[in-house]
Amino acid sequence: MNVSRSIPRDSRISAASAIVDQVYHWLDRVPYWLLALPLRVAVAWVFWSSAMTHLANWEATLDLFETEYQLPFLASGPAAYMAVSIEVTTPVLLILGLLTRLACLVLLGMTAVIEVFVYPLAWPTHIQWAAMLLVLLCRGPGMLSLDWVIRRRLLSEGSLQ
Repeated sequence: MNVSRSIPRDSRISAASAIVDQVYHWLDRVPYWLLALPLRVAVAWVFWSSAMTHLANWEATLDLFETEYQLPFLASGPAAYMAVSIEVTTPVLLILGLLTRLACLVLLGMTAVIEVFVYPLAWPTHIQWAAMLLVLLCRGPGMLSLDWVIRRRLLSEGSLQ
């Protein structure tokens, strides 16, 4: 005997709907900081890895900026120093959750420059970076961050005065 045939169709749909509703409710309760943390790490890893590659052979990096990464508005030498400086500092800020929104804004700008002037056909990768950065820019780093600790401390001190 097939049990599912003995249960009315409306009851089966209702039970399935209740299970889906419970799953959605559980997913809605996932804390934002738990979602933001892997975003911070993922974006930090992308730019940190690039920095380490550039620093491993500085002459090759300068050559890349002169030949392949040509920017119409900035000389290759200063562009290389600026890009690698950003690639070294912003990942540290993202991991610590310090000045997260500023770091994201800078990295969004860098991503836009890379997309428009260097690798315009790499938009599938760049849009992933941008999506992660936009979430962090708009919502911040979450509770597991120095930004959160500093903000709480400032707000609590401000309320005492």
